[in-house]
Amino acid sequence: MTASKILAAVAVALLAATGAHAETYDGVHTVHSTVSRAEVESQAVAAARAGDAYSEGATAGAQPFSSTVDRSAVRAEAVAKAHDPLQSLDRRAFYRDEVPQAYKKPSVSFTRQAGL
Repeated sequence: MTASKILAAVAVALLAATGAHAETYDGVHTVHSTVSRAEVESQAVAAARAGDAYSEGATAGAQPFSSTVDRSAVRAEAVAKAHDPLQSLDRRAFYRDEVPQAYKKPSVSFTRQAGL
């Protein structure tokens, strides 16, 4: 064996020896509380009635909302979206994130007249 292989083996052995430390078991710890059972029970009842302090808005129930947009403007926008045949197109669904020309609405539409 060469010296570099021996040094590498020694380095790996030292690394393994220093990295392997086991935890010690101290047994079951006893709890020394300064609060009486009645106080703990009253705190538990208060916490249960307060609701979940860590909940998210989705589970918090109905939230108040006030809009600044006129009702008729919202309705007109909804009707326009409902009548738009291409409103559900998502460019991520197409190759290289590009909607094909066949699906794009022309900015100006021209009608052709039949020649007589």
